[in-house]
Amino acid sequence: MLVPITGLLLPCGYRWAATSAPGSLKGPCFSVMTDLTQLRPESVCDTWQAFQLQVPWTVPAFREADPHVPDQDASFRFVPEVTRALLLGFAHNRRVYLHGPHGSGKSSHIEQVAAHLNWPCMRINLDGHISRADLIGRDMVMVRDGKQVTEFVPGMLVWAMQRPMALIFDEYDAGRPDVMFVIQRVLESSGKLTLLDQNKVITPHPDFRLFATANTAGLGDPSGLYSGTQALNQAQLDRWQVITELGYLPAEQEESILHSRLPNLSSDTVAGMVAFANLARRAFAQGDLSSLISLRTLVSWGENSSLLADIHEAMRITFLNRCDETERPLVNEIYQRCFDVDLYQDNRDASPLY
Repeated sequence: MLVPITGLLLPCGYRWAATSAPGSLKGPCFSVMTDLTQLRPESVCDTWQAFQLQVPWTVPAFREADPHVPDQDASFRFVPEVTRALLLGFAHNRRVYLHGPHGSGKSSHIEQVAAHLNWPCMRINLDGHISRADLIGRDMVMVRDGKQVTEFVPGMLVWAMQRPMALIFDEYDAGRPDVMFVIQRVLESSGKLTLLDQNKVITPHPDFRLFATANTAGLGDPSGLYSGTQALNQAQLDRWQVITELGYLPAEQEESILHSRLPNLSSDTVAGMVAFANLARRAFAQGDLSSLISLRTLVSWGENSSLLADIHEAMRITFLNRCDETERPLVNEIYQRCFDVDLYQDNRDASPLY
């Protein structure tokens, strides 16, 4: 990716050498910033070079890669509509809520946009063990000059808010109610957070960004596929300024990703795998299957097939065995249409279920 600086295009990860002659470069530069609170974006992202996407506003970027910046994935494929919404969040400090089925690449999309912008990024999974104290902070006993003292240790949210950080709340629709109300105040445009125990107001860093990913649109899960999710408070959902949806990628893009990550698989095998996935998803949409095959499952299937040197056995242990027994005949029928192989007859150690 290239970023224009003073009229020139410089590769991300390079910076001007302060002691060098004008026009000289020093890099690649991956120095650790000792004080992230003072760090600000110094560059502008060339969105066409990075994402093959044109936007009508400039997108700031950092010249240096901090340890919190995710690694770039060369095989990743950006979805234009979702990428545009995420860039809106980075460029204009909009709160972005991204929802879609599992394994569609929601968190990866945010991380890869951050990686191309050299933007530090942190993910918090809102599981049942994340408490209010984990986000806000708590008093802890510390040792100072050989003496035990009680000090306030900031939580993950407070720590991230004071830095140029893209904070991602994963599984947002599974968060505990008391935790969600802590986040609600931060969602507003000013986003200041009051620490009652400290009599202190936390003002977010100008480059603090907030994102959330979820399997539902915040209205609950009528399908029953995502146990543990819940309907979100509508007052809180209203505070998310950008809401976008990410489904599974088109067949040609999924094939491209599989080719990049699993180069040892033949083109016919990859095409058959993606065709099977799309037929299985269609059966799920029609209510005939209760299990959904994601891109993550396709990658696992391909990796297992390389380890076992058997694409069909890999299918059994990756997807077939997790399906309901009454639905496995349908999975086998779909598989036969794509690979002309009966999964039961091909398995010498398994007896047919029908």
